[in-house]
Amino acid sequence: MSNSKEENQRWRIESRLAQIGSQEEPVTGAVSFPIYQSTAFRHPKLGQSTGFDYARTKSPTRKVLEDAIAELESGDAGFACSSGMAALQTIFALFSQGDHLIVSLDLYGGTYRLLERIMSRFGVTATYVDTNNLDELEANIKPNTKAILIETPTNPLMMITDLELVCSWAKKKGILSIVDNTLLTPFFQRPIELGADIVIHSATKYLGGHNDVLAGLIVTKGKELSEQMAFLHNSIGAVLNPQDSWLLMRGMKTLAIRMERHQANALAVASFLKSHPQVEAVYYPALPDHPGHDIQNKQSSGNSGIFSFKLKDARYVEPILRHIKLIAFAESLGGVESLMTYPAVQTHADIPEEIRRRIGVDDKLLRYSVGIEHVDDLIADLSRAIDLARQEIEENQPLTLG
Repeated sequence: MSNSKEENQRWRIESRLAQIGSQEEPVTGAVSFPIYQSTAFRHPKLGQSTGFDYARTKSPTRKVLEDAIAELESGDAGFACSSGMAALQTIFALFSQGDHLIVSLDLYGGTYRLLERIMSRFGVTATYVDTNNLDELEANIKPNTKAILIETPTNPLMMITDLELVCSWAKKKGILSIVDNTLLTPFFQRPIELGADIVIHSATKYLGGHNDVLAGLIVTKGKELSEQMAFLHNSIGAVLNPQDSWLLMRGMKTLAIRMERHQANALAVASFLKSHPQVEAVYYPALPDHPGHDIQNKQSSGNSGIFSFKLKDARYVEPILRHIKLIAFAESLGGVESLMTYPAVQTHADIPEEIRRRIGVDDKLLRYSVGIEHVDDLIADLSRAIDLARQEIEENQPLTLG
């Protein structure tokens, strides 16, 4: 960005978010940075460049976004990709045949699919463990282990990893620490400040925030690693186009106020469900009895707007999803609109049933991305759907003869 990194760091994060791109256009003074649609750029003369040659390598609009996310995450370089999975694939290109990764046990199904059905074909293997358990980490590290990939909170069971502890362990072992920060964003959590080497975002989610842009972001720390990632980003070419780069920057400008509303709504709805007679468990780190509550409070300044809850009876799932009206039955998360998902058959369908059930992603689990609607309306919609589901189930119960 045009101001120095040191100047920007003096601003609070709310101000830095709101000002993304607003001081980058010196000729016209445009507060909204332009969309540079060009793929080619003139050279002043032989051997000279404006810094932009071909849009796959660097694009003016994308560069403003990449500089912004690097600064917000306290990293050295940012890379904008065409989706979160494209970002993950670009990171995995760091590894070679025979390399091994340690990965969070409770994991987004798309990441599992990429590792087990694609990366495995190229000789990259993964072991899935509770990344907050140092004994498990020690037991599963191998001479060919190159990195640890951590989701915290995990999706969908919201398991928390102590990033400072585990990133320190990774550094001692000489392996990279990669943290998926999609659910908390740099507004609430900055893994590089806790020792991570790489941060990844499915920017489609909270950073974009409006369910209208598909994007992924990578942030690296360190000159050598940043240069490696720049080479891979350009060579693989799964880069974000100028229009979507602009849409993502526009979404990020309101990230602070959206995340505050998301977490306030989520806590209220999670508390309602926790006391509901048809609910067996609620998985949300803001709740005091959540297993990762204290660690979350130590390393993050807030909580996501997403949580999962388990019903006592799997028969409630289908009618609840049919009867919700304000809340949409849809995949994805992190937008201003509330969405509910059934992980067992949607986001985590690619994870084998045995593994899903072992970690708790069973046929009674629903994941809820709480939007910014009025919280009383959200609770009323959910309460009504559960009540209608109960009525249907009771009406269909066979008579018991005395």
